[in-house]
Amino acid sequence: MPHPLVTQLRFTRSEWVRGLKSVTPDEAGRRFGTINPISWMIGHLAWQEQLYFLERAQDKTPVPEVKQFGFGKPLTVPSLDEAWAWWRAVTKAADPYLDTLKGSLLTRKWKRETGGETPGTKLHRTTYHYWFHLGESQAVRQ
Repeated sequence: MPHPLVTQLRFTRSEWVRGLKSVTPDEAGRRFGTINPISWMIGHLAWQEQLYFLERAQDKTPVPEVKQFGFGKPLTVPSLDEAWAWWRAVTKAADPYLDTLKGSLLTRKWKRETGGETPGTKLHRTTYHYWFHLGESQAVRQ
């Protein structure tokens, strides 16, 4: 049975998918002011999950394309289908690792972690980051 923080992340992912289910390719590519397009947001969250749960946790990079959506990178606007394919590949690759997170594994730093955070804090950070971008994406759709 997954840890409750992992269950919460998975619920958040499902709400992310549900909230963006009816987004069209045209909507996904729009940019309003400084708000990034929805397709970028999908790539950006895939980048975060890959960075934390695959690269830092396991030294794996299954979807190198999502590195272009990292913090501070130039704006890239992929197609909606491409962004979802990358996101699904990353989350599928991350899930087996997430299922291992229990007890002291949540509080032990990764070898590749440069800050003071742990897998537990990264789960919190990722979950809240999804909710931030879900709200932002709904504002874009208005």
